[in-house]
Amino acid sequence: AKPPPPPPKPANLPPPTCHAYCPAPGQTKIEKKTGKIVSDLVDIDFEQTVMKYDSTGMFHWTPARPIEECIIDKKEASMTVLNGHVVVCLFANPDSPLIGLRNLVMPLRASNFHFHELKHVVIVGEVEYIRREWKTLQNLPKISILAGCPKNREDLRAVNVNLCDMCIILSAKVPSTVDDSALADKEAILATLNIKAMTFDDTFITLPKDTQLGDGKSPLGAPIVLQRKGTCFGASMPMITELVNDSNVQFIDPDDDDDDPDTELYLTQPFACGTVFAVSVLDSLMSTTYFNPNALTLIRSLITGGATHELEQILAEGAGLRGGYSTPKTLNNRDRCRIGQVPIFDGPMAKFGEGGTYGDLFVAALRNFGVLCIGLYRFRDTSLSMNASAKRYVITNPPGSFKLVPTDQVFVIMQFGRKKDWPHGKEIPDYRDEKELIQQA
Repeated sequence: AKPPPPPPKPANLPPPTCHAYCPAPGQTKIEKKTGKIVSDLVDIDFEQTVMKYDSTGMFHWTPARPIEECIIDKKEASMTVLNGHVVVCLFANPDSPLIGLRNLVMPLRASNFHFHELKHVVIVGEVEYIRREWKTLQNLPKISILAGCPKNREDLRAVNVNLCDMCIILSAKVPSTVDDSALADKEAILATLNIKAMTFDDTFITLPKDTQLGDGKSPLGAPIVLQRKGTCFGASMPMITELVNDSNVQFIDPDDDDDDPDTELYLTQPFACGTVFAVSVLDSLMSTTYFNPNALTLIRSLITGGATHELEQILAEGAGLRGGYSTPKTLNNRDRCRIGQVPIFDGPMAKFGEGGTYGDLFVAALRNFGVLCIGLYRFRDTSLSMNASAKRYVITNPPGSFKLVPTDQVFVIMQFGRKKDWPHGKEIPDYRDEKELIQQA
């Protein structure tokens, strides 16, 4: 006689509770009327639900996945309709020395950004090289890889480089000792000039839905629609190129750069506009930290997105990012300042754009909203001429008497939490904080 079949397993059985702070199974819905959590048993990926950050709570985290899951071809990239992403153009041979791509991506995955604010990172380059770096990237979400060449225009169009928020051009290749030192950056410079020479006839821009142009309102937080923008040129794209040799900055923008070839890097137009980064800048940061230890706090926020002693020890030992459960202690690490860039023309600070001073803006932003201004991002040409340049340059900590213009943007250090009166808090959705959900669970 055959043994009786085993009893059927109950469907939709929630996983067992594994930690005192884990959310109760099924508590994933909120009533619209009362705002209370309702118990509704639904199919959930338990590991994905409770482990969204690393063990220190400083960065977004995802379970390790093989690199093959993140590799996309040109067809898949074109069908994804990438927009508002970050494109990393990486020149490397399979055996090139590792440059530490994790240090580039980790600040973009800081936990003081909400998950929907994280920008998708698309790396274009040699897959075999990226495979060697993948152990340090496999736990960071929203990463895609396109096997291709950054100088290939077909690859660049496939990842919608014209719609990206930033294009970063890096090289991991070791310059030959036989070649002239000026040739160390040849591929990065050629890729930069190649992108600037491209034209895009099918460029779309995002506009607020049911909003007429010219009403002076920002589209932040509003429903959007795509509208054809017409021809767009690569020269107007946000881009930053890493250089090994400072003197090669003269080749980055030869058609629109009046700088003398012997001008120091820090006084050149590409550096002031933020389109060039040189390795020598790290020497300057190290020197600044040595003579002013207090500067390390600001530099750490700008470069690493925040760090703790525990995280630094984990990374130093080579363990990599490890997932952790969301506890009140780790979630408190999200409540740290972050860097933002906001326009003056939109919101309660618009009045300072009409002849106001930087000192007035600084005091008002700090007193009313707890926002610390650290600099301005201004158009190089403030005239209304049709031929005016669209380039902006950075003005770090201008004097209090410095006059503002309506088109200025402000670099700020802003708090993580919601601010009712700060208009740029609209980027943070109006949902209940995770710590509240855990405490009620």
